[in-house]
Amino acid sequence: MGSRHLSRLLTIKIRKEEKYMCGIAGLIHRGKSSKVGHELQGMLQALKHRGEDSTGYALYGDTDGKNFIMRFKVGENVGEGSTSVAEDVSVYDERKKIVDNYLNEMGAKIIKEERILPYSLRYEIEYNKKDLLEFSQKIESIPGVEILSMGKSLEVIKDLGNAKMVCDRYNLDKLVGTHAIGHARMATESGVDIKSAHPFWGYPFSDVSVVHNGQLTNYWNNRRALENKGMRFMSECDSELIAVYLAEKMRDGASLEEGMKESLTGLDGVFTYFVATKDSLGMAKDTMAAKPLVLYESDDLVAMGSEEIAIRSILPQEIDTYDPFDGEVKVWQI
Repeated sequence: MGSRHLSRLLTIKIRKEEKYMCGIAGLIHRGKSSKVGHELQGMLQALKHRGEDSTGYALYGDTDGKNFIMRFKVGENVGEGSTSVAEDVSVYDERKKIVDNYLNEMGAKIIKEERILPYSLRYEIEYNKKDLLEFSQKIESIPGVEILSMGKSLEVIKDLGNAKMVCDRYNLDKLVGTHAIGHARMATESGVDIKSAHPFWGYPFSDVSVVHNGQLTNYWNNRRALENKGMRFMSECDSELIAVYLAEKMRDGASLEEGMKESLTGLDGVFTYFVATKDSLGMAKDTMAAKPLVLYESDDLVAMGSEEIAIRSILPQEIDTYDPFDGEVKVWQI
């Protein structure tokens, strides 16, 4: 049975089960900054009925653009509902020491260090090389360590629980920036853990993140092809494939919009996804349009989500929204 036929069968199945699927949301302010952490929290909390096993934020904050911001984890949240195995905090401490040593070996200087939770850290790093592949491979060669994001403005924060729980845990409410994307997850095909939560960093491309709602039918074929090119995967979540797929296209010289348009034929299945870079936000909807998406657009703000209720959480006044076309790709700049 061909993958396209499987996609059509999957479309029928997903339309029946849509009310049980994950939710995505995103927004971009054009020409100004805002409290995007607070705004995205409201949008994702409005979608918590679509899943609250885990919630993730990709926030693009106001920075001077000089240093890299690296969000990484040295372990998993083993709280209620987690499928991860508990580890002693001393294990996290040892992993952190190795990370620090490797950074020193690679000539990366830690400017600021924050340990938000025993397993979750945020570093501001002075690092002069543009290619992050070798850097990332070195850090992630440490068992149990994963870089959640790397960029000059991007910060990916994801953990177990609903949007408000994660926002409060990481104090995201006051973060000021230009744009953001996020995901409310109901675990279906992979574990309840941080590594399977969205958003996914577009490894090893600086400042690229992706959230996705749907299912891909040619996941393993694409994954093997990308792994043969040196790309890495930290989970078996098909959404991660989109992030890596786009990062590889952009590393080969494609623009964001070009890479997204190629994904409509390169990826089989039913999907709607958002992708963000340091200065842009894009959306893509597959040609069968099985996954819902509602969009609002004005001169200074674009907001979109799996349901209109997400947009209404930040725009309670009377507004006009619309559904993107089948197979549509759109990209907005800040």
